[in-house]
Amino acid sequence: IADTHMNETNRDGIAHGSSTEKRPAEARRIQANSGSQLRKPLCSLLPASMPSPSLRLAVVGAGAAGLAAARELRREGHAPVVFERAAAVGGTWLYASPAPAAAADPLGAAATHSSLYASLRTNLPREVMGFLDFPFTAARGSVVDARRFPGHQEVLRYLEDFTQRFDLYGLVRFQTEVVGVRREAGGRWAVTSRKLGEKGEQDEELYDAVVVCNGHYSEPRVASIPGADAWPGKQMHSHNYRVPEPFLDQVVIVIGASASAVDISRDIASVAKEVHIADRSAPTSTCEQQPEYDNMWLHSMIDHAQGDGTVVFQDGSSIKADVIMHCTGYLYDFPFLGDDSTITVDDNCVDPLYKHVFPIEVAPDLSFIGVPWKVIPFPLFELQSKWVAGILSGRIKLPSKDEMMEDVKAIYSRLETRGWPKRYTHNFSGGYQFEYDDWLAEQCGHPPIEEWRKLMYAANAKNKAARPERYRDEWDDDGLVALANEDFKKYF
Repeated sequence: IADTHMNETNRDGIAHGSSTEKRPAEARRIQANSGSQLRKPLCSLLPASMPSPSLRLAVVGAGAAGLAAARELRREGHAPVVFERAAAVGGTWLYASPAPAAAADPLGAAATHSSLYASLRTNLPREVMGFLDFPFTAARGSVVDARRFPGHQEVLRYLEDFTQRFDLYGLVRFQTEVVGVRREAGGRWAVTSRKLGEKGEQDEELYDAVVVCNGHYSEPRVASIPGADAWPGKQMHSHNYRVPEPFLDQVVIVIGASASAVDISRDIASVAKEVHIADRSAPTSTCEQQPEYDNMWLHSMIDHAQGDGTVVFQDGSSIKADVIMHCTGYLYDFPFLGDDSTITVDDNCVDPLYKHVFPIEVAPDLSFIGVPWKVIPFPLFELQSKWVAGILSGRIKLPSKDEMMEDVKAIYSRLETRGWPKRYTHNFSGGYQFEYDDWLAEQCGHPPIEEWRKLMYAANAKNKAARPERYRDEWDDDGLVALANEDFKKYF
């Protein structure tokens, strides 16, 4: 794969003698205790002769989104600095045991970013998952897990390979947490960070723009259960689940019906006495034993919990349970941003974001990569990053604030028409994600998402519905796999 940024790099990974060379540091040491529907393109590509200034940019997070952003920003000629509080790249794909605080607050984030459980395998085939120009194939030299739906360790190895291949490690400041982002009077952004393990001191530096890539799988969203405060059992969120052994011979209720709920309920059923899945989308009368399991049942949502340990479902049936596991998703959380970011998070909707990326009032100097969900994440991160990079250089032009706001209003109108709650604003289920991806690609002068990738995504969804227990190991789309592998040859 061709890449033009393989020169010797300085501490922040900026190539010496290139157009991306870092500006003189503007840092000072301070004390910690001091003071719509996708329409015809609204953006346009500017003539190639337009100037492309090199900007010094802060990227928050070195997961897949932050790595994609760093690469695309540097490719565009900018000078990104990536802040990562962990000691390695990977973000949510960096497996970690729950912090000790999880024992005291099993429903909270407990200072652990990753939500991975030990048995997790991807729920998308590797051909679909990878970045557009860096295939996630089993032919890479570092492959250990060659399965088509590999375990989480293989995804991390892929991200490490991506980081190494595109020389991104030098851009990342590891074990460095962003604690504040403030807009200065001149329009630049003051980013305050601290080196983990160093007490009492923080760094503040000025950047031309900030790209937020901190993910949205670390701040648990918890179901509201009447009577739960008096219920004597243990409640925990899937964020803090890792292995099934602690649930040996217990009765466990799993709330949720998405990927983590499906995986974790099966994982726990291997050791638990009983597993009961509470699904709010199931009809009220639901109480069904699950195929291929003699100890797992599907119910409607929990109605209430009682002080004697009983949990009552909406159909009136009840059980005495030891554990309630909340597989209920996550909240968007940007604790380092202040009011000058001009966004709010209400009912898990980040508002207002033009095309789910730019806060309208401060665009393009603040942007978010990876907000949408129910997507193929890595290609979306890549295309969003290309778009942001081109806009920051002036090569791509944003529409007016009024036009951007009209686009946001159109999204809300569509939600209202469908009867969807506001928290579904960034839900890209159905075919919408490809319409969005192809729109981004058009803005950037990039080819649309490959047809085989779209067809493979649909085939996987169909196979998952038909073979919920075996879709990761049995499939019927070998023809699409062959097309993908043929397409990948141009990158090797």
